[in-house]
Amino acid sequence: MAKVGVEQSLTNVQQALREKGYDVVELRQESDAKNCDCCVITGLDSNMMGMQDTFTKGSVIDANGMTADEVCQQVESRLP
Repeated sequence: MAKVGVEQSLTNVQQALREKGYDVVELRQESDAKNCDCCVITGLDSNMMGMQDTFTKGSVIDANGMTADEVCQQVESRLP
């Protein structure tokens, strides 16, 4: 199953993705996203420093304003 990185504060999303069988990695620092197929972020601190380094080639989903189920649907639609 796909490896999905999820920001620490999104515990409900982490749980929902685990229940669907995804390998969930908690994103504590940038390097945690390195081998993830997809990452879910809160969007609250989106690019505050203007940096453009990327640590993952996978999709990035901004979960701001979305339910855990909506995030799961987004993850499923972006992974093969």
